[in-house]
Amino acid sequence: MSYLDVALKYWQPSPGAPAVWPRPSAASSRTTTRKFKFKKIDAFASSTASGNPAAAVYLDSLEHLSLAEMQKIARDLKGFVSEVGYVAKIGRDAFQLKYFSPEKEVEFCGHTTLAIVNELIRCDSGLKNVPEIHLHTNKGVLSAEISTEEPEVIYIHAPDPVYSGCGIHTPEICKALGISKNAVDETMKIGIVNAGNQTLCLPLKGLREVVECSPDYEALRRLCHKHRLDAVTIFTSAVSDPANHYRTRVFVAPLGYLEDPATGSVNAALGYYLYRSGKWDGSSIRIEQNDDLEHPNIVKLSTRRGPDGNVRVVFGGSAILRLEGQYSL
Repeated sequence: MSYLDVALKYWQPSPGAPAVWPRPSAASSRTTTRKFKFKKIDAFASSTASGNPAAAVYLDSLEHLSLAEMQKIARDLKGFVSEVGYVAKIGRDAFQLKYFSPEKEVEFCGHTTLAIVNELIRCDSGLKNVPEIHLHTNKGVLSAEISTEEPEVIYIHAPDPVYSGCGIHTPEICKALGISKNAVDETMKIGIVNAGNQTLCLPLKGLREVVECSPDYEALRRLCHKHRLDAVTIFTSAVSDPANHYRTRVFVAPLGYLEDPATGSVNAALGYYLYRSGKWDGSSIRIEQNDDLEHPNIVKLSTRRGPDGNVRVVFGGSAILRLEGQYSL
């Protein structure tokens, strides 16, 4: 059995969020064998938004934990963080990463990557002087960069996109989401893009339709399983703050919970969808995400030209360290 030994030096609860703690059993305190450096970091968090909680477990080598052990830790931390990222340094500016949700290994997790890179740079000033940090993931070697215009913002290069045709009928999608077919913006096609996770992008007509959407977890889970989806994002160009460009909500039932409040890879997939649809020119934009009109999380999107000349989406934001300590296994 595993448990978390916490140091409260940096921890502050997210605005409006309850303090949820993993509870050790009596047996766990008698069988501690290994301890790993642990941090809880809220990606895309700010003074007005709670962001998305991620855990970082620091290892000398990812081989020091089996996949089953990684999954167990993620399962034990369900309700405390969305995903757990395991990170090992493999070079001066290179790191290897693996990600697990409470349900399964995740090929790529944007908010956890952003959280980990922010914290790596905060703790190692030398990383601020390198042009790129190289991240070895299941989706290939990705880059992270510090924004030259906003030094507190880190941008992560999303995996190369893979586009799929959407063969799912709109009524089936609407039923799982608990929305009327009339809520769908039929001036845009429904799309599926993989920028780390297989994501269905569903355009809705207005802000009310997005914020009032209330899916059934099991129905959405069945839809995703049937069509091999990792995530469903609903979005609209109607926003609560004119400084922003789109409002999104992201549902990730296959990962073991219903909704992600702030995401990197799914918003990157949406960025690729918008760019390919001619709805975005690739310049820097801000995405507001969640169902809170007053306090949305903000995800920044921009683009870079790859070595092949093709456009690549990057997502950016900052992060706040909430807690650090040791995880005992």
